[in-house]
Amino acid sequence: VQLQASGGGLVRAGGSLRLSCVASGRSFSNYAMAWFRQAPGKEREGVICTSYSGRIWSADSVKGRFTISRDIAENTVYLQMNSLKSEDTAVYYCASPAVMGCTVVAGELSIHGMDYWGEGTLVTVSS
Repeated sequence: VQLQASGGGLVRAGGSLRLSCVASGRSFSNYAMAWFRQAPGKEREGVICTSYSGRIWSADSVKGRFTISRDIAENTVYLQMNSLKSEDTAVYYCASPAVMGCTVVAGELSIHGMDYWGEGTLVTVSS
């Protein structure tokens, strides 16, 4: 299973960006898909996750600004990021567990629940 993320770049605060993650090796229609991010000097954190059925979890910091969607035919998941802030600057990773749902522990999306990771794509938001 391989996940390939793309779409990162430099954007001004208040702008939008859409990241893509293409999965190969399996259909993710039966599995959850997620996005994480890691800012410089910080730990990787969960951003948003969609279960196989479309149930979505998102971090409080991105609620109302970020959305996740899937194109099952293309085996691709998207992260639409609107109203970007400088604190959204990070390397963004797509990930998928070997289960159907998003594992949330103590209000946070579990990193350890993910079995497959893509290489990151850098998002830089200038203020």
